[in-house]
Amino acid sequence: MARYNDAVCRLCRREGEKLYLKGERCSSPKCAFERRPYPAGQHGKQAQFRKKDSDYSRQLRAKQRARRVYGVMERQFRRYFGAAEQRRGMTGTNLLIMLESRLDNVVYRMGFATSRPQARQLVLHGHFGVNGRKVDVPSYLVQPGDVVAVRPNSQRNVFFRELVQDLPHRSIAEWLSRDDETLSGRVMAMPERKDIDITIEEQLIVEYYSR
Repeated sequence: MARYNDAVCRLCRREGEKLYLKGERCSSPKCAFERRPYPAGQHGKQAQFRKKDSDYSRQLRAKQRARRVYGVMERQFRRYFGAAEQRRGMTGTNLLIMLESRLDNVVYRMGFATSRPQARQLVLHGHFGVNGRKVDVPSYLVQPGDVVAVRPNSQRNVFFRELVQDLPHRSIAEWLSRDDETLSGRVMAMPERKDIDITIEEQLIVEYYSR
C-alpha cells in the first residue's frame, strides 16, 4: 500500500497553511509551521516574493491540498474524481463528500483520533468495526445509518481506556452522532458542503482534471 512517509510538517509549509496532520501538536508552540510558515528548502522563504501564481499552479495546489488533507495518493484520488463525475450533482462537491465518507475520516470526525493519520493507523490495526463487522480498510466508504464502533477487544487497550476520559471534550461533526460510553457513533446523514470546514476550492480541482 503506497503512502507518504516523509516529514508531514513540510506539507503544511508547502501549502502555506496548517493541515493539522499531527493532531494536538499542530495547536502547540512546537508546530513547525508556527516557526517557519514558508516552503522548505534553500529558497523557500523567497516564495512569498515570487510572481503571481498561474491558473495551473492554483489548480494544482488545490488538488494537492485536498490529497494531503485526506492522506490520499494520486492514483486513488484520480479514481475518486472519476467516481464523483459519474454521480448526480456538482463534481467538486461530490468529490469532497466521498473523501469525507472515508472510514478513517469518519473516525477522526467522531473524535476517536486527534488527526486523520492517527485515525488511519487505528483503522489499519483493526480497532474499528462497521455495523458489528471488523473493517481495517481506511478507504471504506460509510453510508447513512452505519454504526462505527471500537471493537470490544480493543476497548481494553490503554489508548482507548484513556480516550474515554478525554472524549467528552472532543467535538463531533454535525452529520454524525457519538455514544461516549460505548465508544461508538452513527452516520446520521451524508455531509453537505457547508459541513466540510476545509479551505479547499473544489472547482479548481475540477478544472485541473478537465484540462
